[in-house]
Amino acid sequence: MASTSEKGAAGTADKLAAAFGRQLSLSSRSVHADDHTNDHAAVAPPMHVSTTFRYADEPDKLVPWSDTDPDAADNFWIYSREKAPTATRYEAILSSLLGGPAVSYASGLAAFHAMIVFLNPKRVAIGQGYHGCHGILKLMKKLNGLEQLDLENEADLAKLQPGDVLHVETPLNPTGEARDLAYYRKKADELGCYLTVDATFAPPPLQDPFQHGADIVMHSGTKYFGGHSDMLSGVLAIRPDRARGGGGDGGQPGWLQGLREERLHLGGVMGSLEGWLGVRSLRTLELRVMRQAENAQRLVDWLAAQKKAGGNVVADLVYRIQHASQQPEASDPDSWLRKQMPNGYGPVFSLWLKTEEHAKRLPSKLFLFHHATSLGGVESLIEWRAMSDAAVDRRLVRVSVGVEGWEDLRDDLLQGLQALNAELKN
Repeated sequence: MASTSEKGAAGTADKLAAAFGRQLSLSSRSVHADDHTNDHAAVAPPMHVSTTFRYADEPDKLVPWSDTDPDAADNFWIYSREKAPTATRYEAILSSLLGGPAVSYASGLAAFHAMIVFLNPKRVAIGQGYHGCHGILKLMKKLNGLEQLDLENEADLAKLQPGDVLHVETPLNPTGEARDLAYYRKKADELGCYLTVDATFAPPPLQDPFQHGADIVMHSGTKYFGGHSDMLSGVLAIRPDRARGGGGDGGQPGWLQGLREERLHLGGVMGSLEGWLGVRSLRTLELRVMRQAENAQRLVDWLAAQKKAGGNVVADLVYRIQHASQQPEASDPDSWLRKQMPNGYGPVFSLWLKTEEHAKRLPSKLFLFHHATSLGGVESLIEWRAMSDAAVDRRLVRVSVGVEGWEDLRDDLLQGLQALNAELKN
């Protein structure tokens, strides 16, 4: 049977599709996919802060928690660690945008932890990427001996067995480079493994991992879903057939119900304020992400052109630019990269400066780019990445592009590099 949020989101989508004769655009669904949860005349969504909810007044209508139908109506509330109105609204929108039923968590790492606990693999093949996920796997190794393997090492992949996990982060943190999901889906099928994808750096409309075989898609909603650097959130979206169970999972119960039940005990639920902020932010997701991606592409193209031309401050101080658009496959219209990211590449890229000292000093020369960690907000950030990731090369700076005018961002980078160059000569 379809789950509560799956049925509700589908109901809204079905009604809209019937009215318009087609599925609505991403932006329209961002605004209307949660209409079925709206039981008040207010246009702006309310924030429900209660942690507990009254039982039915009539004794004959009392249903113990253990007897509750998981497909009961959305307004059947008991306790906010199980589900709450505001977070349910946030999940309804995400289920529509991501293409599979979504479960929200208190942070991206809470979502990753919940996913690993639920799948319970003996081995996880993972690339470099976000160091926090590696930290979770180290904790799991301490608890149950989980083995961490190198995703890009064929000898390590050969060690995987049925039920293990291939975890692909694409685009990659901190470089913004992409990985071929179709290739890893094929590997997962050959080995009998699950394919999980961290798609934080390329939210809709830039990438749809379900179209390329993902079983679970993970996002740190703190980044682009929040979009304003003011909330923490994590999200798991489940491939629809696995969410329901049955055909895609050998007749077993659906993953959506299982993840929700385990979230109840793990306790990594979103707060009401965060759920409300998420709903607010998702309304403008496509507008923000497309502007950020366009800005980033223009900046990368400008930097690459300056570096190629030589005889300028970019060529003098920057020796490497990393971004999906700089990968060889980006120039081939039939490549896996162009098929996987047809609407453009992510708003994050990395610059390698000539020395560690250059990378450490550049952020202090900028005006529009804040020197801070994280990414995905409307404001542009730059980070000497060694500040938060001990494993990264200390010459690298990560750039998260916001919604400002790209020419202003270009001029800020230019004057910052010029100021750095002048300081180095003194």
